[in-house]
Amino acid sequence: MLLDAILINIALFGSFYLRFEEGLPASYIPTYINAALLATVSLLAAFHFFGLYKNIWRYASVGELLSIVYAVSVGAAITIAGTYFISPLRLPHSVSVMFWLLAIVLTGGLRFSQRLRQENSIFLTRNNEQHKVLIIGAGDAGVLALRELKKRDFQDGLPVGFIDDSKEKINLQVQGFPVLGSREDIPQIVEEYQVDEIIIAIPSASGDTIRELVEICKKTQASSLKILPGVHDLLSGKLTVSPIREVQVEDLLGRDPVSVDLEEVAGYLKNQVVLVTGAGGSIGSELCRQIVRFDPAKLILTGHGENSIFEIQQELKEYPVLPEIFDVKDTEKVNLVFAKHKPSVVFHAAAHKHVPLMENNPEEALKNNVLGTYNLASAAAATGVKTFVLVSTDKAVNPTSVMGASKRIAEMVIQDFDRKAQTKFVAVRFGNVLGSRGSVIPTFKKQISEGGPVTVTDPKMTRYFMTIPEASQLVIQAGAMASGGEIFILDMGKPVKIIDLAKDLIRLSGLEPGKDIEIVYTGIRPGEKLYEELLTSEEGTTATKHKRIFVARPNDINSERIDQLVEQIRRRGSYLSREEIESLIKTLIPTFRQSN
Repeated sequence: MLLDAILINIALFGSFYLRFEEGLPASYIPTYINAALLATVSLLAAFHFFGLYKNIWRYASVGELLSIVYAVSVGAAITIAGTYFISPLRLPHSVSVMFWLLAIVLTGGLRFSQRLRQENSIFLTRNNEQHKVLIIGAGDAGVLALRELKKRDFQDGLPVGFIDDSKEKINLQVQGFPVLGSREDIPQIVEEYQVDEIIIAIPSASGDTIRELVEICKKTQASSLKILPGVHDLLSGKLTVSPIREVQVEDLLGRDPVSVDLEEVAGYLKNQVVLVTGAGGSIGSELCRQIVRFDPAKLILTGHGENSIFEIQQELKEYPVLPEIFDVKDTEKVNLVFAKHKPSVVFHAAAHKHVPLMENNPEEALKNNVLGTYNLASAAAATGVKTFVLVSTDKAVNPTSVMGASKRIAEMVIQDFDRKAQTKFVAVRFGNVLGSRGSVIPTFKKQISEGGPVTVTDPKMTRYFMTIPEASQLVIQAGAMASGGEIFILDMGKPVKIIDLAKDLIRLSGLEPGKDIEIVYTGIRPGEKLYEELLTSEEGTTATKHKRIFVARPNDINSERIDQLVEQIRRRGSYLSREEIESLIKTLIPTFRQSN
């Protein structure tokens, strides 16, 4: 305010000086003194009223400039009017206009000098040894990336310019930085400007576009590649406020994420008691996060591991959640929990899922995945559950592993119960879930961080992949679409080669496959297949109203054989030999162990 008072008086003095070049006439001295007092008080009051003392001026823009113009205009008007009434002579028109202009220039210049100092810091910090950055995308997101670098005084890198496919932008400048070319020019520009880091700032781009850009960037000498997320991702909470993130494998899967309008389909959860098994796991915990958005009357978090259940309970403690620790193999406890809470909707995500581990412990796969599912389905039918959704896997199709076979039998169990009970029993079948516990991506990242080698079972190995949010949304969608007995399947695009994922992760870590990090082939593990399938030849599919979700037709289910198998597991469980287990599985899946 002191600086403003000084500048206001300088502006007024300058206006009189420019009007009366030979000196201020004596008759105008009272007018000048009155005007100085009025101008100082009225302009400072106007600046306070318009909030000019509450702005952070290093981020000033057009809005702040208009505030200065408005404030000076109001203060000048009060000064001119007041002087007219209390002074012997009015202010000359030329003095009034010049005072208005000078006051805007001086007080505005004081404030915008901070913004100009920040903007001009680029010319003071440019040098040949700085970390050089190339920004792909000269739109709003690209400008956000530039501002993020500016905010840190270019300590994280100095932009050399932008890349944009719009021909109208090439050779123009964005905030002082040139648009150097299109995506075809990236290799040449990286080499010419010795670029160290590339930032892809096109949040609206499709998966195919991102994959193409990443493929181009990977062939350059740039050591780092990052992606700027969309502002909508930050606002929705999908991402943290770290403005620039490392490229994720999700960006390289060659398909756009499957989106589900949960607001439209999840009405069946509102004011209902919902129970989730395996609530502490990757899929189960994400399911719980999605479910609480739809105001269930109560969400029952069940699981065998107390630590994981405690963690999700603490995360969702603001919602009506209740933990229950039990093992799905414990028939009595399952029945007690269902009788106590009487859930309307059940999501069954608890399972043993690791193929090699279950090959070494086949009896545990049958006990947990088959007997556990049977116990839950029986309790659901007995207590009048409306909808029961089983989380299954593509490994249940033509299974060659005990784990896959146990999940296929679990599908048969719920389809059998669907025929006998009022409850709508359905299953959801999908591929590998990125980032879930035990998935290949965390394993690769750990191996890379340790210097390698990265282990891949076979160069031909392919898998379908999806994200944790995709998986959990599909499960909720299935519950809304269920009429009973269906197996819902997600269209996950083309399968991805595991070796390609490994190479991509190595490159994205700034290293070279085969040079910095070795890739070692370890051979297919017991029970694994080179290729996964989503359907058996007998099932076929039916389209749904969601273009990326299909329904498999139920096969003939033999209730008697299912009951016999479950009874054998219940009676002999841990004492079943490997030969007995395979024989039991073949009573329901005759093609078991016949790899295609």
